[in-house]
Amino acid sequence: MTASTQLNAVATGEAVKTAKSLRKLYFIRAAFSVTWVILIALFAKTSLGIASVLLIIYPAWDVVGTFLDIRANHNNSSKTPQYVNALISTTTAIAVCIALQKGVPETLIVFGTWAIGTGLIQLILGLQRRKFLGGQWPMIISGAQSIIGGTSFIILAHDPTKGIASLAGYAAFGAFYYLLAAFRLSKTVGQVASV
Repeated sequence: MTASTQLNAVATGEAVKTAKSLRKLYFIRAAFSVTWVILIALFAKTSLGIASVLLIIYPAWDVVGTFLDIRANHNNSSKTPQYVNALISTTTAIAVCIALQKGVPETLIVFGTWAIGTGLIQLILGLQRRKFLGGQWPMIISGAQSIIGGTSFIILAHDPTKGIASLAGYAAFGAFYYLLAAFRLSKTVGQVASV
């Protein structure tokens, strides 16, 4: 085996390992989002206490998911976007605690700001990973949609018809895109493994 062939084999093996790890993480993140959507739909209008806890859990879970992403994609040379994302999500969880004391509009503004920031990071990561892994179009689209969704949360925050339950659609789309990305990475694993 030549040095070039060995390097290609190592690169292929790393790509498969990373794609499998990210695929598993994406399935976990989709399951979390679906569960969160169901719970927020059930409790948004009936129990402000439970809904408030769910609103804090969502960005806190994103911190956990970000560190799992770093672990799954350990070969990526620049982890700065993920660390920035973890910082933004940690700050958001704290800001949600504060905003909930003021009201739903303030909470929606915090979520909107968070969606814009994390959507931008997701967009950047998807574009970077596209070259190495493929299968990142759902994450790229999701990042762009998150930016748009976040902007709409901020614009519509003081609309009396918008409440905490309006965040469920945002999380549901997130779950959908994580599932798409996971299935797309399954295709990448199959293609790269057969090379």
